[in-house]
Amino acid sequence: MLSEQAVPIVRATLPAVGGALDRITERFYDRLFAARPELLRDLFNRGNQAGGEQQKALAGAIAAFAGALLERPDERPDAMLSRIAHKHASLGVTSAQYKTVHEHLFAAIAEVLGEAVTPEVARAWDEVYWLMANALIALEARLYRRTGVPEGEVWRSMEIAERREETPDTVSLVLRHPDGTPTPPFRPGQYVSVRVPLPDGARQIRQYSLSAAPGRSQWRITVKRVAGEPAGEVSARLHDRARAGDVLTVSAPFGDLVLPEGEGPLLLASAGIGSTPMLSMLDHLVSTGSTRPVVVVHADRSPAAHAHAAELRRLVASLPGGTLHLWYEEPGDSAARTGRADVTTLDLPAGVTAYLCGPLPFLRTVRGDLLGRGVAAADVHYEVFGPDLWLGHEG
Repeated sequence: MLSEQAVPIVRATLPAVGGALDRITERFYDRLFAARPELLRDLFNRGNQAGGEQQKALAGAIAAFAGALLERPDERPDAMLSRIAHKHASLGVTSAQYKTVHEHLFAAIAEVLGEAVTPEVARAWDEVYWLMANALIALEARLYRRTGVPEGEVWRSMEIAERREETPDTVSLVLRHPDGTPTPPFRPGQYVSVRVPLPDGARQIRQYSLSAAPGRSQWRITVKRVAGEPAGEVSARLHDRARAGDVLTVSAPFGDLVLPEGEGPLLLASAGIGSTPMLSMLDHLVSTGSTRPVVVVHADRSPAAHAHAAELRRLVASLPGGTLHLWYEEPGDSAARTGRADVTTLDLPAGVTAYLCGPLPFLRTVRGDLLGRGVAAADVHYEVFGPDLWLGHEG
């Protein structure tokens, strides 16, 4: 928790710091990449940097963490930080890197806020930073131990055993260890990072959900082509060049949107490529003979754009308690509704736990509709592909 001396200072300066965080984080990344260009080349997502999403996500995380320290001083907001920790672990982030971040972040704060950053203000926000950093370091150390890898050493070579064209812009890659040893275990819903060398010498990293159940000799990821550069430079490279027999550099599995144990009812709601973690969950439920009630919702542009559509139908049909609800923006499937997904029209079982994955507007709409129907906020979980621009705005 914050010290008694820091609490009033952080409370008084949070509006000013929060209002300047976008400028602070922009200046922070400029400084960081000028000093350490290899971080932009080989660690940070250049597409998110170019679009400003990463800067907004960092600003939101800092503001949300500081607010949580003030509102709930006796709690360390680990739940809020869990998603960040899993992402960091999948990138191989180490505890030493937090000192580098601190150096350039606080230099950026001083540059943007100038004389307003008195020694007392600097000390108070230094507390905020290190409380957040040390919480993340502890969470990430726990993840590394649980995964069985030394800090930061998450990478392994995986061979593409099979390539499958799912839709014109979506391809599945089945992965195996080159030496034939079993793939490591993971929890249904988790993802891996893939590090891809690019023509300019960069090694950019992207995350892809494991889209089949654990406990098998192979993994599967599903890659959707993203338009434009640099946002789509990795997905385009995999689409154009990845073939059976190629070797990819892949991380250990991470991610906190995971299938809960037990027999309680579930809602699995996805849009677009957000269906991939849900496929892993459904595949696991089928393979373990689950009878729990499962309401599955999926929204997509059209039947032709829906990757794994036949597989989704088969998995849900194999669950005694499964029901499937499809929405397509374009007509063409008599078993689906036309338009955007609307969970307010569904018969949801009492005590349902919801898992959501898809674009941010979809997540906001579905989550809001579920809260409006009386589903507890603690029972609505989500996964964002990319920086979490929702953090701090989930009230």
